[in-house]
Amino acid sequence: MRIPTLEQDYWALVSGESRHAESPDSFWIPPLAERQSLKPGDAAKLIFEIETESEGGGVERDCERMWVVVSEIAAPYFIGRLANKPVSVEGNDEFYLKVDVEVPFLPEHVIDIDYPPQTFLDALFSEKPKSVWPR
Repeated sequence: MRIPTLEQDYWALVSGESRHAESPDSFWIPPLAERQSLKPGDAAKLIFEIETESEGGGVERDCERMWVVVSEIAAPYFIGRLANKPVSVEGNDEFYLKVDVEVPFLPEHVIDIDYPPQTFLDALFSEKPKSVWPR
C-alpha cells in the first residue's frame, strides 16, 4: 500500500499534524488516540492537494478539504471512500479523484472526525467503490 503523491497521482494528502504543529492555536485536529481508532463507517476530513493544468498550460495546485468514509483498515493505513466531489477537477472524468473512489490515508492526515447516519452508510456501502486503490 502506498500514499498518493503529486508526482505519480497528481494529488496528495496534507499532514494535519504538520499544519497543527505550525499553528496550534488556530488549526485544531482531533487527539491522536481518536485518529488512530477510526473504524469502518466513521468519516474523516482530509486535506487534498490537487495538481491540475491551467488554461495556459501551466501547473496549478489547489487544496480542498473533503470527507472520506472509512471502509477498511489495513494497519497502519485506513482506506476511505471519498464522499465529496472535488471542485478543482470538476468536469475531468479522467482524474482519479471523484465521489466514491478509495483513498488511503494515515492518522496524521485526519483533521476532523464525524459519524454519518446509518442510512448514508447503507447507501454508500451498498455498491462497490467506483475505483479501488492499488493494494
